Amino acid sequence: MKCDLCPQNAVTLIRYNGSHLCTTHFKMYFEKRVKKEIRKQINVHSGDTIAVAVSGGKDSMVTLHMMDMIFKERSDVNICAITIDEGIKGYRPPSVDIVKDFCNTHEIPLYIRSFSEIGLEMDYVAPVSGSNSPCTYCGVFRRKFMNDEARKLGAKYLATGHNLDDMAQSIMMNFVRGDIERLARLGPHTKVQPGLIPRFFPLRMIPEKESLLYAIVAGVPFWDGVCPYWEEALRNQYRDVIDELEDRSPGSKFSILASYDTLRPLLSDNIPTTKIHFCECGEPAIGVKCKACEFTEALKKKLS
Repeated sequence: MKCDLCPQNAVTLIRYNGSHLCTTHFKMYFEKRVKKEIRKQINVHSGDTIAVAVSGGKDSMVTLHMMDMIFKERSDVNICAITIDEGIKGYRPPSVDIVKDFCNTHEIPLYIRSFSEIGLEMDYVAPVSGSNSPCTYCGVFRRKFMNDEARKLGAKYLATGHNLDDMAQSIMMNFVRGDIERLARLGPHTKVQPGLIPRFFPLRMIPEKESLLYAIVAGVPFWDGVCPYWEEALRNQYRDVIDELEDRSPGSKFSILASYDTLRPLLSDNIPTTKIHFCECGEPAIGVKCKACEFTEALKKKLS
């Protein structure tokens, strides 16, 4: 099959719009949408620092690659990478090596934080997770370390590798749970809360399969290992349902996100902003302690 725009062979069919694209035109199509999302989500000024959360997987590495490509010519904007080591043997070390190599090659400052700082590596936490999945604890700790490091670096924004699939899954999860307040906080964040670095999602409109294909054709290195604890995540059930919808009706993921975007202003206007307190660790919290400190206290009791 030939590309719709040139005589070259197509590397992909974009099912939701029927386009056959070669490598060159697919890369152009991909990069144009990512740049549009970045312009839509953030306002970058001279002297700003933008942190990128990088795990070493395809989505975060593509995000880092795009941020470097877009801003490398601007000496007045600082791009840095933050990697979190959750303490999962055989899974995280190889991905950290990929991030280090990429950052060294592209002269991007890299900052690594580890769950070992609180003595709760995931290989110790997972066996005592109880009714919570390991992902519940991991997600809370990761968000704390990412926000803490981004704040210390003076970052104005924190980019993450969430793609269209991730966004659709999160929206559906919060709808099904009836968690409207969390749905309103989903982001990208436009309201700056004290102590919280606003997150934005350059790959928000990019399906996961396209992110993978771009990494391959653009030569972006990434770690494709699978977390040993992924099967226990509730998100997997939503992934299966949404993937089936997309298979039967191409464009369903975009429709879910578009519906959410229509509702976002209503949610923002009608759900009061939660009052922020500060935990003794320095992180913002809704109660006296942040969720990470609550989990830390509970887990250390289990492990003692």
